[in-house]
Amino acid sequence: MRMLLRLRLDRAISVGLVHPISRLLNRQAQVPILMYHGICDALGEKHPYFETNTSPRIFAQQMRFLHENGYSTADLAQTLTTIKAENQGGKQVAITFDDGYRDFYTDAFPVLMQYGFKATMFVVTKVTGELRVSREGKEYMTWEEIREVHAHGVRIGSHTVSHPELQTLDSEQLKYEIGESKSIIEDKLGDSVQSFSYPYAFPEQSKSFVALVRHTLETCGYEYGVSTIIGTASRQYDRFILPRLPVNSYDDLRLFRAKLEGGYDWLHTPQLLCKSLRRRSSPFSKVAGVGSY
Repeated sequence: MRMLLRLRLDRAISVGLVHPISRLLNRQAQVPILMYHGICDALGEKHPYFETNTSPRIFAQQMRFLHENGYSTADLAQTLTTIKAENQGGKQVAITFDDGYRDFYTDAFPVLMQYGFKATMFVVTKVTGELRVSREGKEYMTWEEIREVHAHGVRIGSHTVSHPELQTLDSEQLKYEIGESKSIIEDKLGDSVQSFSYPYAFPEQSKSFVALVRHTLETCGYEYGVSTIIGTASRQYDRFILPRLPVNSYDDLRLFRAKLEGGYDWLHTPQLLCKSLRRRSSPFSKVAGVGSY
């Protein structure tokens, strides 16, 4: 009932208008990168668009949909190979999780293993410990749990040291958040870290900051990165700033399918407009508008 009471203009346009059109278009060499956060039943009070949690039941339903509809899963390296190719050659999807919450280990990881799906988990090193860390009602994975999922094929990437608003930092602080987190994860896992996930809404409207982030990622030895920019990954995007598709408990299978097949990409335009307007009104304040995850 709660879901029915929420006005879903984004769903109505995506499912009823854009998705039917997108299915008619040639969508070769494009890969949807799904963005998950918490896998739990809790829901926020904001509009469904801003929700970041996905219930275990809905997550299992979505993974079953991928399996039954012939999707193969790719890590981000394979995603880049695909989008650089002339032909996609089958249905492919990348599955990512931000923050390193314990509910990934308890509720998402078993489902991924059931279907043999690949995934990438981006961890915040400050809240990842040898002992369990809990913050603001959320529990985070321990290094032992991260080593376990990594041993079973889950790629581990960086989500910074402390999950700050990176655009508020100076260049040295930025390098620390990006570089130190990579070093810590590599030390804990004994394996290289190639991917980075940008926290909060990505300030794509600030070209100078985008250039700085890209330079820092490349200097620190990353190969690719993902953002909160809404869209399906394709050759037009920088490998360090790939777009993703947010998923949550309010995504019924029609909307989930629309997202997979390009029906949600149109939201990038209003997302960018909202961020640009907020930047003009308060360029140094926390971006909490469209696309803040």
